[in-house]
Amino acid sequence: MEWIDEVRRRLEKNNSVLFAKDSAYLQDLFLLFQGQPHRVMALWAFGFAAESVARLEEKYPEEIRPREALEVAQGWAVGRVKMRQAQRKILDCHAFAKEIDCKEDIATCHAVGQACAVVHTAGHAIGYPIYDLTSIIYKVGVEKCSGMIESRKQEYIDRLFYWGKYVDGCSERWADFMLR
Repeated sequence: MEWIDEVRRRLEKNNSVLFAKDSAYLQDLFLLFQGQPHRVMALWAFGFAAESVARLEEKYPEEIRPREALEVAQGWAVGRVKMRQAQRKILDCHAFAKEIDCKEDIATCHAVGQACAVVHTAGHAIGYPIYDLTSIIYKVGVEKCSGMIESRKQEYIDRLFYWGKYVDGCSERWADFMLR
């Protein structure tokens, strides 16, 4: 089955999230993520989260929770912030999603939260594409999204390979748990 058929079916059922962890379309990405070091996944996630935060800040300039979640997660990854503080800020980002009505922006908030949670476990990485791709579909519509979805998925892969190649050149000193 084509991914777009799955998305249409999920829309018909009024699902707010249009992809799932077990979506056939995301399985190659999911498997690719599993073979990566935790630091690579964190750098990958932080880059995409920063883009999403910037988009949210354009629409909600007074809203600080997504930015705070990203900054605290980055601090957590390098050992400057404790898990509980980071967890609170990530949950605050998800809470912001419950306060707005725009489906595109709700999905983007959740994408940021998932990206930040990659510090806890790299398994959260697949959450970013699930929500980010959902937000694209809400933005442009299911009939016009195909090229954008395919292109975005390739961006995920390309940046993953980039960080896999350059992670050791990153100047940050990592928290010990990120080195395992």
